[in-house]
Amino acid sequence: MIDRAYIAENERERRRLEALVARLDDAALGRPMPAGWTVASVLAHLAFWDQRILVLIDLLTRGVPVPEYTDDPVHADWINDATKPILLALPPRRAAELAVEVARAADQAVATLTDELHARNRAAGTPVNVVRAEHRREHLDEIEQALVRG
Repeated sequence: MIDRAYIAENERERRRLEALVARLDDAALGRPMPAGWTVASVLAHLAFWDQRILVLIDLLTRGVPVPEYTDDPVHADWINDATKPILLALPPRRAAELAVEVARAADQAVATLTDELHARNRAAGTPVNVVRAEHRREHLDEIEQALVRG
């Protein structure tokens, strides 16, 4: 039996994301974040990683081999560094909207994973992290702190 407590956790953080995006104006979306990021590009970063989940679920569903997953920070760092210029180039409002749209799709996808697909995911080394809330929470906390600092 699959523990599906992650569904409520994902929903809670997605609603937090939706509320944040709804209240941010263009100035707030352009506010600088550490390491040369902006609020909007961090939101686009969330969209990228949620989109990755959608692609991996599609591969699992089709029975296509899924790339081995590594949670090595160096792995994520070079991917983040490679995507940063692209994410910064997105119009800020579109980046924010994309974060919400892809979060909704990712949450729906992981919420409806069958037991068989959960088993395939485990067999592949768990490349699909069904708990989308963890990553969102981390970056939403950072964004909220940056907005308070002004």
